[in-house]
Amino acid sequence: MKKIIIFSAVIIGLFAAIIFVTQYQQKEASKDNPYGKEKLHPETTKDLKDPNYQNIILPDELEKKLEAGEDVTVYFYSPTCPHCKETTPVLMPLAKENNVEIMQYNLLEFEQGWDQYQIEYTPTLIHFEKGTEKDRLVGGQPESEFESFFEKNIKK
Repeated sequence: MKKIIIFSAVIIGLFAAIIFVTQYQQKEASKDNPYGKEKLHPETTKDLKDPNYQNIILPDELEKKLEAGEDVTVYFYSPTCPHCKETTPVLMPLAKENNVEIMQYNLLEFEQGWDQYQIEYTPTLIHFEKGTEKDRLVGGQPESEFESFFEKNIKK
């Protein structure tokens, strides 16, 4: 009976240690993040060092740009979305190649964006002109569709 109690205590101790280490690592990885949040979803934390996820825009920043009547192109995505995981490595290098600035809005961290911008599916690319929506592209698309979107809306 003592062996079972000792064995159970060791297993519980190991699980507690794993939980502590995992939480500590996540906290360290989230430190000084561009989201301005103390705690991030683990999938967001994974993207912090990915070069394809470096042009983050926060909800307040986007709102200020739109209220000021600025032109801005926003990529609404979720780090847990499989279509976003396929689209981002295509879209972001293509945007860089074409000198198109795309701001990235993380809907996993800022869920109010779903309703505020009528996002039904991710990924969604929206071009705002003079503060109002001009065009949107929904879902994973081939490179040629993104290039057409850039030509039509941004590179006039």
